[in-house]
Amino acid sequence: MTELVHTRAELAKARAGLTGTVGVVMTMGALHPGHETLIRAARERADHVLVTIFVNPLQFGPNEDFDRYPRTLDTDLEVCRRAGADLVFAPSVADMYPDGQPAVRVNPGQLGEDLEGQSRPGFFHGVLTVVLKLLQLTRPDLTFFGEKDYQQLTLVRRMARDLDVPVEVVGVPTVREPDGLALSSRNRYLSADERQAALGLSAALRAGAEAAERGADAGEVLSAANRALGGTAGVRLDYLVLTDPDLEPGPVTGPARLLIAAWVGGTRLIDNLAIDLAPRS
Repeated sequence: MTELVHTRAELAKARAGLTGTVGVVMTMGALHPGHETLIRAARERADHVLVTIFVNPLQFGPNEDFDRYPRTLDTDLEVCRRAGADLVFAPSVADMYPDGQPAVRVNPGQLGEDLEGQSRPGFFHGVLTVVLKLLQLTRPDLTFFGEKDYQQLTLVRRMARDLDVPVEVVGVPTVREPDGLALSSRNRYLSADERQAALGLSAALRAGAEAAERGADAGEVLSAANRALGGTAGVRLDYLVLTDPDLEPGPVTGPARLLIAAWVGGTRLIDNLAIDLAPRS
């Protein structure tokens, strides 16, 4: 049985009854099989699984889709029940931010201003602030984040390490459609033609990975990925970068991450893939 609570007081009472290890999966709702995979991963590692469902206004810019973002609590609860969640916390904005917009927020540092942060100023300030609040409220032993939002996962790990938050941050591999499209709550905004065009993102990543397998260096990997994306109709590239697994600046060799963001019609999508750059003799 999955219990649903909406307020801090209800959460505190329900959380007090969870003994053993607790894993938390944080979501904004509109749950899909990728979220279900996160919940099942938590189920494998923790005695109890808590899911949060909260559309966080702090991480939406003035021209982004906060009001448009889907709210599907009833179907989300079915996903949580099916995946084995014990407790779902679905607070209101007023309950999460009782004093209005918080004056104190988590500063993500320089990494939070790059990539997604450059395209969406203030985004990671909002993300890390709500993640820290939810960690304080739910008090988990483990928290699970999908690798699709790789920069987010990296920053949450860094925040936990830098601020001594007593939680293990677990990354879960990206879940994809059979044709390679990374699952995202925003995929529902795509028309049939746009969805076909969106396959260009994963195709570019695969091309880069295949080049790396052939012994290509960083520049050649990026060139291969760019060629694969080409002039795909309906896709406007935001960024395509190759970096180390911690998203640190500098030359890239060995394990690496290829990340892409692009607009497909009016919908912005992101994806990434782990690759390995073998050192050249």
